[in-house]
Amino acid sequence: MITPNKHYSDLKDSYLFYNIAQKTKAYLEKNPDKHLYRMGIGDVSLPLCDAVIKALHEAVNDQATKENFHGYMPECGDPSLRETISRYYGEKGVMVEADEVFVSSGASDELGDILDLFDRNSTALVIEPAYPAYVDANVMAGRKIVHLASGEENGFLPEPDDSIKADLLYICSPNNPTGAVYSREKLQMWVDYANKNGAVILFDAAYEAFIEDETLPHSIFSIPGSRTCAIEICSLSKTAGFTGTRMGYTVIPKELKRDGMNFNEMWVRNRTTKTNGVSYIIQKGGAAVFTPEGQKQIHDNIKIYKNNAKVLMEALDKLGIWYCGGKNAPYIWLKCPNNMSSWEFFDYILNEIQVVGTPGEGFGACGEGYFRFSTFGSPEDTVEAANRLVKLLGR
Repeated sequence: MITPNKHYSDLKDSYLFYNIAQKTKAYLEKNPDKHLYRMGIGDVSLPLCDAVIKALHEAVNDQATKENFHGYMPECGDPSLRETISRYYGEKGVMVEADEVFVSSGASDELGDILDLFDRNSTALVIEPAYPAYVDANVMAGRKIVHLASGEENGFLPEPDDSIKADLLYICSPNNPTGAVYSREKLQMWVDYANKNGAVILFDAAYEAFIEDETLPHSIFSIPGSRTCAIEICSLSKTAGFTGTRMGYTVIPKELKRDGMNFNEMWVRNRTTKTNGVSYIIQKGGAAVFTPEGQKQIHDNIKIYKNNAKVLMEALDKLGIWYCGGKNAPYIWLKCPNNMSSWEFFDYILNEIQVVGTPGEGFGACGEGYFRFSTFGSPEDTVEAANRLVKLLGR
């Protein structure tokens, strides 16, 4: 009889989004005439930009003719798209070679798949509050996890602790859920720590396009020493609205080696063994994101989400509520008023003003007492939600 992976039984039940769905469903059943202002979901609300739509249509038409038809794509990505992404890094002053770029079906998939490269006896360090998949993927693999708590005292951006030893270091900047962004100086501390201890940083850069303060790093590879200790995982989901289209990319430098093994070469073998690559149609649409026209259009959309953040931040400033994020990220992380727990605050604003957010407890124990707002909603709903918050909490 086959033995299942019993580490799945070690997973904690994820009640966060299930409970949110159940609570909102129950509320609407009792109040069918009410409209909910959804500031919790991390999905985009604007459609794909025109440049991407045009490229997708062209790619579909290519598949309809014998002379332009494309079958299997190279497993590591279309060479021209890899070159394009390499140039995108170069425009930001970061040197990445095309064969260090791997086209993926999105950051979420890659964050799980990348663990194939590391021994299960390695230890993973997760900075909390954290994207829950960091923890769950390592639990499934039976890997030991070290939880590094963060809080208001360090702006939810902790520094490395030399007393803690770990092999895999998860860093998300700009961060989900807190919206906090590491400075070059603090990120350098993590790079130095990783090189000193032979660790590897898994750098989640899914929200780099939201950084408007150009003193802040968009990529781990802008930090000296990072090419010998880091892997960067990126996504077009929030950058270009690809949540329903699915494409991202991962960068693994050729200098990244441990115990005589080269991680770039290992990932080539992994991808050519475990995938048949991302579809031609999706890669054609993804390539359009990096054209001058595509860049202008996606940043026009990002400006709308950033203005949503401004509206919410102005409301919180009026109320004197502590928060971080927003300016350089699509998430705002606030302290629940009046010492409410995160679920108490969720229930309060749902029932009183029909605003939905995400309780911080769902992102780890140190998220208790905090709350996340997403800025991906419609501008109209965001303005109304902000006005309702001020009216409710300012009285």
